[in-house]
Order: sequence, then structure tokens, then C-alpha cells
Amino acid sequence: QVQLVESGGGSVQAGGSLRLSCAAYGYGLSAACMGWFRQAPGKEREGVAVIESDDSTSYADSVKGRFTISKDNAKSRLYLQMNSLKPEDTAVYYCAADFSRGCGIRGAVVHGWRYESGYWGQGTQVTVSS
Repeated sequence: QVQLVESGGGSVQAGGSLRLSCAAYGYGLSAACMGWFRQAPGKEREGVAVIESDDSTSYADSVKGRFTISKDNAKSRLYLQMNSLKPEDTAVYYCAADFSRGCGIRGAVVHGWRYESGYWGQGTQVTVSS
């Protein structure tokens, strides 16, 4: 069983930065497709960034150039560096892992497709004030 635990959320003013971390327990990340999602109040959960097993990355248009996803396979950690934060980035952020063939997370991030499978963390709140 894979357990994902996010940390690093908090409150920051617009223009600031935060770094989210996701610790994975129970399975290595080298073969996984990993991603970050977010859900703002009253809105559906959306894919933000994905890093695939070959370390290729993709981002939602809303965060391109501001957010960077990375992972450390040795530490079983997934990261999301968020710079130039905006009030509209306020949301609960979730990390997700997909160990199946293919990468459904990529479809959610790039095309906005619904993604409900895989493993999920409990979420961490990010609040950006203007």
C-alpha cells in the first residue's frame, strides 16, 4: 500500500513562493507517474503538474513558468516549487501517484481530463493573499 503525505503549505502574499513536498511510503517513485492537483473552494479538482517515469514534465497553462515539479527517487519525495504566487492559486494541493501503465495524471494536467484513480495524499492548504 502506498501512502502519500504532503507538507509545505501555508499562507503567503501575492508574488511570494512556497515549496510543497510529498513523501511517499511503501513504494519507490522511479517507475511512477507523479503529479500535483489542486482544488479551490467551489471548484473541481484540477491537475497542475506531472512528472513521468522518464522525468519528463508537463504543466497546466495557468502555472507554466511559475511552478516547477521535481522528484528525488532516492528520498521518495515529490516537490512543487511555486513562485510568483497569485491569489487564484489559493487551494488545497494534493499529490498523486500512478503506478499503472500509461500516465492518466498527464491527461488531467495537459487536457483537463478527470482523474480519480491511483494514490492520493490528504492535501495541504495554500493561501495567497493580495
